[in-house]
Amino acid sequence: MPATSAPKQGTEAGGHNARQPRHPSSSTTTTAPRAATTNGAGRIAIELRHIDKSFGGVEVLRDVSFSLAAGEVLGLLGDNGAGKSTLIKIITGVHQPNAGQILFGGNEERGLNVDRARALGIETVFQERALADQLSLWNNIFMGRPLTHWLGFMNVRAMRKITSDLMGESMGFTSAVLTPDTRVTGLSGGERQGLAIVRALHFEADIIILDEPTMGLSLKEVDKLVQFVRSIKAAGKSAIFIDHNIFHVYSVADRVVVLDRGRVAAELSTSEYSLDQVTDIMREIATTGTFVDPNGKQSRRATTAAETTGKAS
Repeated sequence: MPATSAPKQGTEAGGHNARQPRHPSSSTTTTAPRAATTNGAGRIAIELRHIDKSFGGVEVLRDVSFSLAAGEVLGLLGDNGAGKSTLIKIITGVHQPNAGQILFGGNEERGLNVDRARALGIETVFQERALADQLSLWNNIFMGRPLTHWLGFMNVRAMRKITSDLMGESMGFTSAVLTPDTRVTGLSGGERQGLAIVRALHFEADIIILDEPTMGLSLKEVDKLVQFVRSIKAAGKSAIFIDHNIFHVYSVADRVVVLDRGRVAAELSTSEYSLDQVTDIMREIATTGTFVDPNGKQSRRATTAAETTGKAS
């Protein structure tokens, strides 16, 4: 199968609880049968094992297994109805799987819910961007998690200062027109996505899920978003990047997982497969449900997260 594209080579202001670090309870975790490495390269941030999910007798996910390493960007691809949204809702605690295990840092998490997922460091940037248009930038950054003085009153000064720092250091907002008091309604689509990503990073998210983040963005805004995704990896965090456009995903992903009719049909390292090869594989999977590996490997190539950790982005 021809492939024309070469593979890729591999202090903030004061205020009470400024970062609000997570302190997950250990009461709901049990040690997994096979613990992942917990230090250094290859540490597994999250692992799914044999996840099944059905709604009203309709099987949506079947035996889904894959892992995500610390500091890795994983692309999640597949046609509409492949099960991507359901899978993400399971990872974020919105839905409970009918079968299977979810492990964080090698520990199994049972009865995962939305609050617990957030406590474990999972944040989602939705395609709707989930921002309050009529509120200011600082209000959106600290929505639901305001900084307070020791008496319990909101520390507005600290929140404005931190937002101002984030605007220059992380979001790259250099326009004098934009201030912490600017309403979100005045931001472009790319700036909104950047705000949502920076909010997740500020609150020390370890895993950031990007759900169709390029939808409705201009080419220039997409380029800026891609830079934001790269900044997630540079910060040592992990990301699951879901998008309808394989070109956007491939440019930043270490691996791609292809879902097809509720199952993992392919798991491909972008250091081993060119963009053209991945595109052809996805097209073949959509048509036949399987594929012939152009590199002469197994038709279900399960490249693990540990294999790609440390690969140049």
